[in-house]
Amino acid sequence: MRANEKIRRYHHIIQCVRRFSLDFDGIRDYLLERSVRDDADYDISKRTFQRDIKEISSIFNIEIKYDSAGRRYKIVEDFEDDVQSRMYEALDVLNTLQVTDPLKDHIHFGTRTPQGTEYIFDAMHAIKHRREVSISHQKFFDSPPTNRTLDPLGLKEFRHRWYLVGRDHKDQKIKTFGLDRTRSLHVSPREFTPPEAFSLDDYFRYSFGVIVGGSTPPEPVELSFTPFQGKYIKTLPLHHSQEVIKDTKEELRVRLLVYPTHDLIMEILSMSPEVRVIGPETLQKEVTARLRKGSM
Repeated sequence: MRANEKIRRYHHIIQCVRRFSLDFDGIRDYLLERSVRDDADYDISKRTFQRDIKEISSIFNIEIKYDSAGRRYKIVEDFEDDVQSRMYEALDVLNTLQVTDPLKDHIHFGTRTPQGTEYIFDAMHAIKHRREVSISHQKFFDSPPTNRTLDPLGLKEFRHRWYLVGRDHKDQKIKTFGLDRTRSLHVSPREFTPPEAFSLDDYFRYSFGVIVGGSTPPEPVELSFTPFQGKYIKTLPLHHSQEVIKDTKEELRVRLLVYPTHDLIMEILSMSPEVRVIGPETLQKEVTARLRKGSM
């Protein structure tokens, strides 16, 4: 069974138990019904079901247990963590994308779908159980693909693409690998010890996107937006550090504390001419140079 089909089965189990609280036979019937609707095979044995509820607890922090008094399965502990909640919301959307009934003729999704999702389940399993992974990865401008052994430390989504963050055995440095450029991923039985006190939130704290600054410290970046564009920036901030320093009829001005990387520059260029870079001067010059080059 493909990984994405297994994840969809998890989704249906959660939905079934949350809504109906059935025994195993009832859950199996529910999955068989969904199999027909989704044109998939969700049929499982009781042993497989027990493995599934362990994985559901591990991945989504949703604990499903058998209530012997009521002779049915119930959710006894639901997620409260924001990360698990957002992962489940993403799963709900991905499952909706798979519907085959006539309703999808009345739903218009964007043309760009998440890339590299076929490796997410294996990556999450390796991260959770601290297992090394071996990948074949190809950079945009390099050929052929290179083989890497990693200690997987986390996953990040940016611009419809998924990235695996891991410690490369080649030089023991923490790097980010695009799953859309990954040709294969295999989970090893070998365990690893993660870097002491490593935090994915801290690693990307000052990043816009997936590029980190290395030894370069983050800088205050000041941007000025037209009132129209400013409405979008206020409702969907560019970065968690975003601070509004001026909000008038003429402009919205914000300050970010970030690495002024390629990802940030591309975002600024995508909003031109509705945005101006106030500072730092180096970023201002870089954006101006690229705009001039694009107009030639």
